[in-house]
Amino acid sequence: QVQLVESGGGLVQPGGSLRLSCAASGFTFGNYYMSWYRQAPGKERELVASLYSGNGITRYADSVKGRFTISRDNAKNTIYLQMSSLKPEDTAVYYCNKGSAWGQGTQVTVSS
Repeated sequence: QVQLVESGGGLVQPGGSLRLSCAASGFTFGNYYMSWYRQAPGKERELVASLYSGNGITRYADSVKGRFTISRDNAKNTIYLQMSSLKPEDTAVYYCNKGSAWGQGTQVTVSS
């Protein structure tokens, strides 16, 4: 059974940075496709970034390109989302995803 556990959220001022982590278990951390999504209050869940480990290809939502970076550490079975130059509109619950499995989410609040 795939399990995903996010951590690293919190309150940060505009322009600040955070790194989210997603610890994964229950599957072989070899070739995989994993993503980060976010959901702001009153809005639909949206794809933020994705990574395919087989060839290292990453994809980003236009709203976060140049500011967010998705990466992996296969030895730790963990993927990360490095977020920089954060804006108030980045405020949301961030979720890790692999196929039909979702983590519990971690809150990111960008506010002065």
